[in-house]
Amino acid sequence: MAELRKAACPLNCWDSCGFHVTIDDGKVVKVEGDETHPITRGKICGRGRMLEKRTNSEQRLLYPLKKINGEFVQISWDQALDEIAVKLRKIKQTVGTTAVLHSHDYANNGILKNLDQRFFNCYGGVTQVYGSLCWGAGIEAQKWDFGNAYSHEPDDIVNSKNIIIWGRNVARTNMHLYERLLEAKKQGIKVFVIDPLYNATAKQADQFITVKPGMDGLLAAGMMKEILRLGLEDRDFIEQFTHGFADLVSLLDSITLEKISEMTEVSSEVITQLALVYSDRPTATYMGLGMQRYENGGNTIRLIDALAAISGNIGIPGGGANYANLQVGQSFAFNELTLPHRKQDSRQFSIMKQAEETLKASGPAIEMIVVTCGNPLTQVPDSGVVEKAFSSVPTVVVLEQFMTDTALLADYVLPTTTAFEEEDFYYSSMYHHYVNYGPKLVSAPGEAKSDLWIWTQLAARLGFGADFAYTRDEWLRMTLKPLEDSGITLEKLKEQHTMELPVEKVPWHNRKFQTPTGKFEFTSLLGQSKGKNGLLALAVPDESKWNNPLLAKTYPYQLLTIHPLRSNHSQNYHLLGGSLKLKVEIAPNIAEDQGLLNGDYVRVWNDRGEVRGYISILVKAHPNTINIDEGIWKRFGGSVNQLTSSRESDNGLGSTLYDCLVNLERIETN
Repeated sequence: MAELRKAACPLNCWDSCGFHVTIDDGKVVKVEGDETHPITRGKICGRGRMLEKRTNSEQRLLYPLKKINGEFVQISWDQALDEIAVKLRKIKQTVGTTAVLHSHDYANNGILKNLDQRFFNCYGGVTQVYGSLCWGAGIEAQKWDFGNAYSHEPDDIVNSKNIIIWGRNVARTNMHLYERLLEAKKQGIKVFVIDPLYNATAKQADQFITVKPGMDGLLAAGMMKEILRLGLEDRDFIEQFTHGFADLVSLLDSITLEKISEMTEVSSEVITQLALVYSDRPTATYMGLGMQRYENGGNTIRLIDALAAISGNIGIPGGGANYANLQVGQSFAFNELTLPHRKQDSRQFSIMKQAEETLKASGPAIEMIVVTCGNPLTQVPDSGVVEKAFSSVPTVVVLEQFMTDTALLADYVLPTTTAFEEEDFYYSSMYHHYVNYGPKLVSAPGEAKSDLWIWTQLAARLGFGADFAYTRDEWLRMTLKPLEDSGITLEKLKEQHTMELPVEKVPWHNRKFQTPTGKFEFTSLLGQSKGKNGLLALAVPDESKWNNPLLAKTYPYQLLTIHPLRSNHSQNYHLLGGSLKLKVEIAPNIAEDQGLLNGDYVRVWNDRGEVRGYISILVKAHPNTINIDEGIWKRFGGSVNQLTSSRESDNGLGSTLYDCLVNLERIETN
């Protein structure tokens, strides 16, 4: 008899949805939305529904695998764990623990997925990756400006007069914000979308403003110039609660509005109009993650933050520079869970440059890579170098559910459970501030095991099993300790399934910022303490005609690599069925200039590599712009990261995935 159970979405996504999961004869048969969830209200996306197919897929990895003479052979868990433990022990005794690289990303958000950090800290400390392929430059930027990256709670949107969706296609990536946008429009709130691509969110806007990719910060600078020229700034806020305003004024005085218009390819009239919109407060800004994936990415977010600040939209209902909401994740006891004090040695590689650093590492060289919650052969930029690096390391261990591009290169593949086969709780530090409980619903197929079981077994073999001698309930209670005074306990979470975390719903309303000065900082002291000058700049992408005219002449098109519609990054492509093809979306002017038609087979290339795919002409897009969705596997024509650069953003903590020039030509199909 079928049973309906409450559960939660584990995906690394803005929305962190509540689920209703139908179980029949010990099997997940349907995933739907939980209409009682206070934020997601019964609506879920196709990626969430796909978790049923992911759980039940015949492509699941069911047994530990070892590569012998280039072929994978099924082995027992005891053999796999014994051999991996022997290698880890030998590395520790001979060359030191930092000869192990832990390549970790955020495929899923379960709190106990962080126990891999506890394992490697107790082992002695390994080479870890830092920064983020996804949102790192913007997080660091807001820490420079505000001291932290906080957003307004979702229901605050109804307090706005104007809403700016800047570089964020919420219809595709944040569907519950999209629903609230539609509700806000019905109340007469104006919606503006700023983006190089005319997307589903733009179709609902009162006005769509197309901007040259990577020039969003300059556009914000232009608006600030106009706000100051027209005397519309919030002088009280600036004088009482900010630091470094004079530096900002000097910067804005160094460029004309006409020059900004030329570089952003947005008319001066539109820039002035947007300045008036920001001054008609409260105006809320919802920023996406793409526009900080450039060499100038951190500076871009800082200029938009500054725009929100001088226009008086910080700390007021209906306002905000909404990028991320780290106060959600900061609610939990991460240090107690991960035990950072146990590491005796450590080394860090940028997540963007982990391949290059691996190839040149010495003292010690990398002897083992362990991959958790990620697929770096597809997702890390400059994929050719990543493949070379991973192939050069003596032992690669991958914890996975499917035979991904990364798993194919591994020496050991350890099959792991899906979210419905283990108990955990889930949250997102991107949009709303609720934590969702996810019970174990079904048994795992074959011999698939949870990450926690794998770390516990390895810890016992390596002599620190006591550090993992906890029940799953004890682990979950450990993470919730800071919330007990707020009435959030494991028992209540299990009973209610969704609980509201105690966050500031309108951040900075008390005008107390977490910066060194306690003020909003146009000139960042934190940035200066990290060896930067801390000043805002009129920076542009590295790969642009303004910085590199010769490169731009050879590669005249700007490549974007946006989030796919039907897959959470690279997770679902193998489950989509049909004949998958790499789609190359192009601006109409490219099609006209090259005589291209929908369905034409093309080569897209630069000095780093090439991909081949099929043309789809966009109805509207900024001139000379191309998009290829990220995440597609090698077997389907990917990865697009064969084209992208592993350079780091200006503040060192973000990727430059969108800072990418390419060329394109039609080729004949075989």
